[in-house]
Amino acid sequence: MKMSVDNTIHNAYMTARNGIAKMLSRLVPPKEVDDILQDTYVRLCQVKDTSHIREPRSFLYKTARNLAYDHLKRADVRLIDDAIEAIDQLDSQLDEFEDETLRQTASQQEFAHFCDAVRLLPPQCRRAFVLKKVYGHTQKAIATELGISEKTVEKHIAEGVKRCTLHMRKVQQRDEGVTGMRGQHNG
Repeated sequence: MKMSVDNTIHNAYMTARNGIAKMLSRLVPPKEVDDILQDTYVRLCQVKDTSHIREPRSFLYKTARNLAYDHLKRADVRLIDDAIEAIDQLDSQLDEFEDETLRQTASQQEFAHFCDAVRLLPPQCRRAFVLKKVYGHTQKAIATELGISEKTVEKHIAEGVKRCTLHMRKVQQRDEGVTGMRGQHNG
């Protein structure tokens, strides 16, 4: 008797296969239909006791539909996982972008402060300093251009370095003090 029921289910599958495929095509993407049809047949072959199956065609449709729903749930989980991974990757890229933007902004601010420090130098000192530090001229070339001794050029450059360094430290301390005061008011 069992053999005739198995044959009945197998025959029902072969007869209903196109109808099941059509039903599945309304539930899952077209490329998934054949896989689910195969999974349905595998499930059919795994059934050890078919005595409880009164309507083989109904059993097949229900099995295929349940497999399609399981597939969709797994696909949703994959989509969610992919979306979470994409969001994490985007967050990481934004963090890197923000870090780079902060570095560039800090560098631009430091450069602006440095330019302010150079502007505050006495004119002769500023000329010697800029020719050496910005344009890379030798002390001898600077002395010739400015009509002063190399020793005086050396003193101007040293004075420029000292004053610029002090100015940058003052700006940094001022900025740290402002940041610290903001932190105290917010904390």
